[in-house]
Amino acid sequence: MNAGTISLEDLKASVDGETRVSKWFVIDQDRIDKFADVTEDWQFIHVDPEKAAKTPFGGTIAHGFLSLSLLSAMSYDCNPVLENIAAAVNYGFNKVRFTHPVKAGQRVRGKFTTISVDAKTPTNIVTINRVEVEIEGESRPALTAEWVGYSMLAKGVDA
Repeated sequence: MNAGTISLEDLKASVDGETRVSKWFVIDQDRIDKFADVTEDWQFIHVDPEKAAKTPFGGTIAHGFLSLSLLSAMSYDCNPVLENIAAAVNYGFNKVRFTHPVKAGQRVRGKFTTISVDAKTPTNIVTINRVEVEIEGESRPALTAEWVGYSMLAKGVDA
């Protein structure tokens, strides 16, 4: 899905408005294993189905940071791009909580609500989105966060 572009004025008007929802992403064992290899985090609850089956989780679970790392792909799927953008980067998180494990084989998707837009200068915009990673079939999300983005515009706009 391509969410198109959005003007700064419309982005500001979207604060506390509609929640945008991404497509579903499958968190299968292959994805978990590849993430373990990249991050060198081979804790058995992630990569050893036999040992993990004996834990309260009943099987392997995704790394919390795997769910967090998918936020970019989820965002690209459902969030519009700011007009006149030259570059955008992660600025950080005000808060991240891993609230429920994602079991191997489950699907997750991102839910984004803009909660703040601040034009620091005519070309530098800081945006905060409330984010929830929903797990299909679960009542609790995998994670909740406040994600801060920093956008640099190609040309200035009236702040």
